[in-house]
Amino acid sequence: MNLMNNLARKHGFVVLFHEKPFEGINGSGKHNNWSLGTDTGVGLFSPGKDPKSNLQFITFFVNTLAAVQKHNALLKASIASATNAHRLGANEAPPAIVSAFLGRTMTEVLHKLLELPSDTPIEIAGKKGKSLGLVEIPEIFVDNTDRNRTSPFAFTGNRFEFRAVGSLANCAGAMTTLNAAVAQQLTEFKAALDKELAGGKKFEVAVMDTLKPIIASIIDVVCFDGNGYSKEWQEEAKRRGLNTETSVPEMIKEFLKSETVEMFTATGVHSLKELEARCEVKWETYTKKIQIESRVLVRMATNHILPAVLHYKSRLLKGLALHKEVFGTTEGCEVEMKLLEKINRYAVDIQTRATEMREARKRANVLKSEYEKAVAYHEIAETFPALRKSLDKLEEIVDNDMWPLPKYRELLFIS
Repeated sequence: MNLMNNLARKHGFVVLFHEKPFEGINGSGKHNNWSLGTDTGVGLFSPGKDPKSNLQFITFFVNTLAAVQKHNALLKASIASATNAHRLGANEAPPAIVSAFLGRTMTEVLHKLLELPSDTPIEIAGKKGKSLGLVEIPEIFVDNTDRNRTSPFAFTGNRFEFRAVGSLANCAGAMTTLNAAVAQQLTEFKAALDKELAGGKKFEVAVMDTLKPIIASIIDVVCFDGNGYSKEWQEEAKRRGLNTETSVPEMIKEFLKSETVEMFTATGVHSLKELEARCEVKWETYTKKIQIESRVLVRMATNHILPAVLHYKSRLLKGLALHKEVFGTTEGCEVEMKLLEKINRYAVDIQTRATEMREARKRANVLKSEYEKAVAYHEIAETFPALRKSLDKLEEIVDNDMWPLPKYRELLFIS
């Protein structure tokens, strides 16, 4: 991103990293590839050459999913912003619900692990002959994982992809949150495993006995391989207990939940004061972005669009007056009359909504709490589409020569 910015400035351009600058056109985001490895280069999300190595893979795989489930709302908060909100769930990006895609093969492996005894060896498919009861992991994960683009957190062979990070964002925030969540989960797993080992169980059996309750708790909750864009999934996700909040200010509030504070402080990542400060900055940033968008929208509507519309209306009225002067009637001017009717309706709607938006900003600006102000500006942002609708309708009506700005089709299709 730095390179792009530097090169753009060198040639007199500015790079636009906004997640979705054009309505109806696919937006832009980051696929944050994330994996874990040891300090000796051993990948923890890759199967090994023996049952013990494969057990290690399953252990880290399952605990990562458990962390994502436990902190799904927080992970969503880590990628939430005023601009990314335009993109999420817009049919080219994951929805504002954090779930994990495993692919059919790994889903079957987890189900099989629940069914078989804890001392069943985990082998690599194709390396040894089939044996009844054997848990087999596919040798090449990339060839066995469907890249479901509707999933925000997908396993794609030796790594996960966190696909909800915005194109304008730095990945560090999301990665810090994910790392802390997984670290806490692994710490809790280690404590549970120590209890099993203290009971005299063999290591492999103790690991599986510790993993099985976790697998059972996540397999039908955070794991989802279907269409994340469907309304049915939104309802199903809510039933499963996954967070479905769409308001960015409310998402950010997750950083101050007691379980979040406990996680960050226990792992030594953030203190309570640091979390409070970060939330203040996030809310203020959200407010300022929406405030700027609102001001620009209202000014464009009232200072550019409405004057051009009224000028076009005046021309139509002069044409009607001239027609009546010549022919003594407005009969035959049905087209002009219908256009005037539409122009009046849309112009009044724009003026009314622009005035309401100004007043809403005034009320929001006097609020002292950054959270309350951000919530108020979220409500303002929710009114943007209604105002834009009338503006778009007038863009289709008013003469091209009178329209003061590039029309939408010109921005997209005419160089």
